[in-house]
Amino acid sequence: MTIGIGVIGLGFMGRTHIGAYAAARAAGHDCRLVAVSDRDPARLTGEAGGGGNIATGSGERLFDPAEVRGHTDVAALLADPAVHLVSICTHTDTHVPLALAALQAGKHVLLEKPVALEPADVQRLIDASQMAGRLCMPAMCMRFWPEWAWLKGKVADGSLGKVRTAMFQRLGSGPAWAPEFYRNDAKSGGALFDLHIHDADFVCFLFGAPLEVSSAGTDHHVTTLYRFRTEDQGGCGPRHVVAAGGWDHAPGFPFTMRYVVNFEGGTAEFDLSRTPTLRLHRGGQSETIDCGPGTGYDGEVRHLLTAIQASTPASGLKASLADALLVTRLLQAERQSLRSGRPVAI
Repeated sequence: MTIGIGVIGLGFMGRTHIGAYAAARAAGHDCRLVAVSDRDPARLTGEAGGGGNIATGSGERLFDPAEVRGHTDVAALLADPAVHLVSICTHTDTHVPLALAALQAGKHVLLEKPVALEPADVQRLIDASQMAGRLCMPAMCMRFWPEWAWLKGKVADGSLGKVRTAMFQRLGSGPAWAPEFYRNDAKSGGALFDLHIHDADFVCFLFGAPLEVSSAGTDHHVTTLYRFRTEDQGGCGPRHVVAAGGWDHAPGFPFTMRYVVNFEGGTAEFDLSRTPTLRLHRGGQSETIDCGPGTGYDGEVRHLLTAIQASTPASGLKASLADALLVTRLLQAERQSLRSGRPVAI
C-alpha cells in the first residue's frame, strides 16, 4: 500500500519533513505526499524557504501544487481519505489538539517535539493513540541521527567498555524566525523545552531515567548534571553525565552540536561544525568514523513508514509517546531545579 502523506505546517520543520519523505520515496519507500496545510496561502505554492539551525536541503521547489492538494483548513486535510500519515510541524501549543484530531480521523501521526509542555497532555495522546489503534511517534530526531545512532550502538553492545563520562552541548543564537512564538516561554517552553530537549531525551535513550537532576542557568541557557545509580550502588549508570543547551548567544554565533563520551576503551567525539564530524580516540590514535549519509529527519521518517507497513505496535517504535512523557517530566524537574537551586528527584 502506498502511504499517503499529509503535512500540517509549512515552516522550517514542515519543509524538512517534506524533503525527508521525498528522499524516502526516492530510496524505495512506498509513500507519496498528497496534501499539505498551512494558514498562510502563500506557503501552498511549493516554494522552499529558509530558517532553522541545520541545513536540510537544496532549496529547490518542495512540491508541485498541481499534484499536491493545499489547504488553509486543517480539517479538510484530515478528512482526505488519501492521507494515511500526518506530519504535524506547527507550534508546540497546537500539537496536542491537532494530533488528537488526526488520531480521531484515523491517521497515523509524526509529531514534532516537544510533544507538549505538560505530562498530562502527553498522556492524553497516549490514551488517544491506543484507542484509535494508530501510531503517534514523537519526532525525536537525534535518536535517528547516524553518528548518534552509532553512539547508542556502542553503549548498548559494550564494545568500547563502560561509559565513564558523557557531555552533550547544543548552543546557538535565538531563533530569528517566528519570534512571537519562540520568545514566549509559556508557548515554546524556551530553549529548555525546544532545544535542550534533544540532549535530555538522548541521555534517557542511552542510560534510562536518571535518579535526579541538578540544573543551573535559565530557561534560555541551562546546564544539567544527571545522576544515575552507579555500579557500586547496584546500577550501571555513568558517574558523570552533563548536557548544556541554550539559544542566548549573540546573532551570528554559529550553531553548535557536540558530544564527548568517554568509554573505558576510548573517547568518542562528535562535532557538527567539523568534517569529519565523528572521531574515536583510543590507543594514542584518532580514527574517523563514517556513519554514512542522511540526517535524523531521514531516519525518523523511514522508521515510521516501515513501522506502518509492518503493522508495528507503538511499543516497537524507536521513539514513543512513553519516551516523550518521560522527557517532559525530566524537563519539568530541570526547570524546578533551576528555580530552587537544588537537585530534584525524577
